[in-house]
Amino acid sequence: MKKIAVILTILAMCLALVSCASMSKDQKGAIIGAGSGGLIGGLIGKAAGNTAIGAIVGAAVGGIAGAYIGDYMDKQAKEMREDIAGAKIERVGEGIKITFDSGLLFEVNQSALSPASKTNLTNLAEILNKYEDTDIVLEGHTDASGSDSYNLDLSNKRAASVSSFLTNKNVLVKRFTVQGYGEAQPIASNETVDGRQQNRRVEVAIFANEKLKKVAKEQAG
Repeated sequence: MKKIAVILTILAMCLALVSCASMSKDQKGAIIGAGSGGLIGGLIGKAAGNTAIGAIVGAAVGGIAGAYIGDYMDKQAKEMREDIAGAKIERVGEGIKITFDSGLLFEVNQSALSPASKTNLTNLAEILNKYEDTDIVLEGHTDASGSDSYNLDLSNKRAASVSSFLTNKNVLVKRFTVQGYGEAQPIASNETVDGRQQNRRVEVAIFANEKLKKVAKEQAG
């Protein structure tokens, strides 16, 4: 019954957002704000099996302030799509979700960054430094091959490698929350080669920090 309640909550929110397609940005922000906060964000993240999305939703402020933050994220996401090759850049609520295929960052079963990945991450660091009023959740994920403990350790090391590279490019360490989840949050079936490849990934969630939220609320009056 608890799972059903969670699913119904998410469906209700999704239907509300879909029905808002014709609304203004400010109106959409107000609806998102009404259902946001840490509790709802954590609920959605857990039910959807994706803590990156949960972090973004949980950080939302909504209303006109949320629209202001949305504009800030729109500009940032545009630059990311132009400058970061091969990564999936998504605007989610008042934040940005980036998904890197682990094959683009690491050799098989390795946690050291490949030389080819460093150009992308350098470009990402430059954009993060330009739009500095954000917090960043950085997550490592694996497929289900190997033991749970091995996968958890590898995912932690890979997430730490990415955060270490970015901090060496002057992205402030205090902006990061870094976590490995091993095989616990698959986005595809581990029964197929393609599914396992999709599950081997690094996800980055970017959302407003307290400074940006304060400015947004002041702008909203």
